[in-house]
Amino acid sequence: MIFGGVAHLVATFSGGGVGRVIWQSLIGLVYIVGGFYFVTHPFTGLGSLTLLLAGVLLAEAVFEMIAYFRTRRAHGSGWLLVNAFFALILSGLIWTGWPSSSVWAIGTLLGVKLLMTGASRLAFGLALKRY
Repeated sequence: MIFGGVAHLVATFSGGGVGRVIWQSLIGLVYIVGGFYFVTHPFTGLGSLTLLLAGVLLAEAVFEMIAYFRTRRAHGSGWLLVNAFFALILSGLIWTGWPSSSVWAIGTLLGVKLLMTGASRLAFGLALKRY
């Protein structure tokens, strides 16, 4: 999560206006704070870490939706909404299945989420390049 947050922060300065930089920076910071919590509190219990992951994904979904609505005129910005949709679904899966989801959720869903983020960023970048 820390590396994903740093990647978000690095990618925010690739352009797109002040609004995009602010919202993408917030997403990166949410990932970094969540990642540092995982690193510094490994023994607080798998259940609380799973709920934190649900909260981080929910916050990312909200920020991605806001970023989409602020940049919806940009070509390919729909990929931000796709990413927000998947973050919201994954957050809901964790929340509704808790505490039994604690056993499998962190590795599985975070891996899926990071893959979806990478795919949506790639598609968004390619769409902007073609435009």
